[in-house]
Amino acid sequence: MGILNVTYDSFHRGSRYNTDIEILEAAGKMLKEGAGIIDVGGYSSRPGAGDVPQDEELRRVKKAVKLIKGEFPEAVISVDTFRSEVAKQAIADCGAHIVNDISGGEADNNMFKVVRELNVPYILMHMRGTPRTMQDNPVYDDVVAVILRWFGERIFRLQAEGVKDIIIDPGFGFAKDSVHNFEMLRRLGDFQIAGLPLLVGISRKTMIWRTLDITPDDALNGTTALNMAALLNGADILRVHDVKEAIETVRLFQEIATERPNTD
Repeated sequence: MGILNVTYDSFHRGSRYNTDIEILEAAGKMLKEGAGIIDVGGYSSRPGAGDVPQDEELRRVKKAVKLIKGEFPEAVISVDTFRSEVAKQAIADCGAHIVNDISGGEADNNMFKVVRELNVPYILMHMRGTPRTMQDNPVYDDVVAVILRWFGERIFRLQAEGVKDIIIDPGFGFAKDSVHNFEMLRRLGDFQIAGLPLLVGISRKTMIWRTLDITPDDALNGTTALNMAALLNGADILRVHDVKEAIETVRLFQEIATERPNTD
């Protein structure tokens, strides 16, 4: 999953695309490099991010989705939004395919109903609070156990609503500190108990660049290392800024994971 942010304040400067040319060039590059999904977001979810009015988020997202669908009709597009109206219009009016909700339905009580009506896959991510408040002293007795319980309750509600296609995302960096993030990565296999596809988004995040005392712009090597760890521990989808490097990581992982007959 390639990240395409139509914002002006996403934490990684290299993922911000706003003009028509920038959006189309970025989407084309991601698809050429092998991205299976392009994730379009019009609302920055970086820690401390300010609010974006719904009308502005809609304008950004709808423009990007229409541009991509017009130029690359085969592209699979997810919409990174916690607002049900943005999800509805991006899918019903513009042709997007997946809802990627960082709030897991908590920011908009209508989201689960809209996803059912749209009959599209739904990415259920764990977060506490809002992007502005989520890093205000996050505390967990057992971060993996807490998130698993949280997933269980919401998966039950989604399935009761009639949502058939659910992907789970533990939410690295969302209301978690580095200790929590590395604990989740070590125990990523525990999330397989849900029996659902697992998405991991750790690309260029704080857990990498603060640990290495670098900047997000210099965090590609660390991202690649942790993406391999995520794949080895059970990740099914990687959400990334750098598609080419992620595809290479996936190919190498597949070689590790594939048992071949001994020809000796």
